[in-house]
Amino acid sequence: MNVIIIEDEKPSARRLQRMLKSLDVETETLLHSVEESIAWFQDNQHPDLIFLDIQLSDGLSFEIFETIEIKSAIIFTTAYDEYALQAFKLNSIDYLLKPIDEDELKTAIHQYKGTAQQQKSVTLDFNDIKKLLVNPIEREYKKRFSVKVGQHLKLINIEDIECIYSENKGTYAHTNEGRNYLLDMTLDQLEDELEPHVFYRISRKFYVNINAIKDIISYTNSRLQIKLNHFNEQEVIVARERVKDFKNWLE
Repeated sequence: MNVIIIEDEKPSARRLQRMLKSLDVETETLLHSVEESIAWFQDNQHPDLIFLDIQLSDGLSFEIFETIEIKSAIIFTTAYDEYALQAFKLNSIDYLLKPIDEDELKTAIHQYKGTAQQQKSVTLDFNDIKKLLVNPIEREYKKRFSVKVGQHLKLINIEDIECIYSENKGTYAHTNEGRNYLLDMTLDQLEDELEPHVFYRISRKFYVNINAIKDIISYTNSRLQIKLNHFNEQEVIVARERVKDFKNWLE
């Protein structure tokens, strides 16, 4: 099986290469940009399977298809759920959310091998895709909250927030100054508003800021307890079903 990886983050590409090798899948070719990939496809026989990152350093990987008719099966890799959903709609074999999980990779390879004989050339309407995709480099996440303090409105910068939590049907932001402010949004409504590399929802009740984590301690029932720099009003616990993803997020 001839496989290549197109991924702009070289450490991620090498990690995926090692993971594939452990599954007896050799990948000798690693490409890192739209421009490099187009040049490679023009001069080389197309592989059986491509692991394709959606966001590359010089643009969306879909731009490759504007120039080259790709005749390979594709497994999209992405750190963004909306991208993964789009990849699914485009009839890709599978998609993998980064950081890639070994079991999910194994499942994707198994699925590819089971359907390889039925694969057809990839056909994409790039203009339609372009309308649907939100470029993560340009995407704006929430930078501040305005909260009511008595008769005044106070602005709280997002980097000053250690955690956001729910309590008694209210949603509160706890700041580096050790104060709590009532927000007019629920935790669910904040899901698309917070920078995912900075804030992680560790449970139904808590979002934590990675820059505010002071210590992480093993806790009962395979959970983790987080110690934040200033917040000590209640225990901050990573739910058991989120521990694995939380560890990946830390990296």
